[in-house]
Amino acid sequence: MEFLKLLESIRTPLLDSFFSTITHLGEETFFIVFGLVFFWCINKKEGYYLLSVGFIGTILNQFLKLLFRIPRPWVKDKNFTIVESARAEATGYSFPSGHTQSSVGVFGAIARWEKNKIIRIICILLIVLVPLSRLYLGVHTPLDVGVSLGIALVLIFGLYPLIHKFFDNKKAMRILFASMVGLSLIYLAFVLLYNFPADVDKDNLEHGIKNAYKMLGCTLGVLIGFEIDTRFTNFKTDGNFLCQVLKFVIGLIPLLVIKEGLKIPLKMIFGASFVADGIRYFLLVIFAACVWPLTFNFFKKITDRKKTEV
Repeated sequence: MEFLKLLESIRTPLLDSFFSTITHLGEETFFIVFGLVFFWCINKKEGYYLLSVGFIGTILNQFLKLLFRIPRPWVKDKNFTIVESARAEATGYSFPSGHTQSSVGVFGAIARWEKNKIIRIICILLIVLVPLSRLYLGVHTPLDVGVSLGIALVLIFGLYPLIHKFFDNKKAMRILFASMVGLSLIYLAFVLLYNFPADVDKDNLEHGIKNAYKMLGCTLGVLIGFEIDTRFTNFKTDGNFLCQVLKFVIGLIPLLVIKEGLKIPLKMIFGASFVADGIRYFLLVIFAACVWPLTFNFFKKITDRKKTEV
């Protein structure tokens, strides 16, 4: 807490705005955007790498949150203040940091995969800034950030050789993705069956259960999507700049419809159950992995034709 109080003492409106902006790079939306850019437009193998690091990291992060149930810094110390703009996204227990897990996982994986020095420098800079933002804003302790950083680095360097060397070995990839589903099931069983103490924060527990269903939906989507792509789709990510822009920007529209538009209909069907969230995220991944890639050849043909006509 002493380090957080030191940062609290040097806060200024300019730094508040800067770190409040930087911290958004650790949110789910940016993970989805970066994941899809690589998966759809740059390198499918690297896209699977980013998704694997992100999903496994999220499962481990959420498991540790509910296992240790450590409250946020301002809950532990009533005299400590946070930057108020960060409060809305500071949900769930404090340890470990979800924003750090997500940002270090994504940008660290990109830095590990890409050989371009400028890209690597930018990614390393963000790996430092996003965790620092969580400390500056007062929503996490150094321990929260440090443990997430460590988990992300282990996944980055542990999964890289597996996916980089064995991506063409379909059996090996099936085992990896099936293991991710198994890990999701273990986490779901934990949140549903573990005998939590009576003083457990109900909102935080519900948040963890909701994330358990979401991660099960995501990992099932990756496993089934990989199988469909291997057997039938086998989509390619190549295309000129206009092609890449069109298929990414237009593809985001139905993706957002699934992510946000299906909330109410699925809740009407499943009621208060978080099964609806699991189904929604499963459909989201299946759309991204199997459905939308069916349009890639169309975008490539029309943009190549326009280039020829010019």
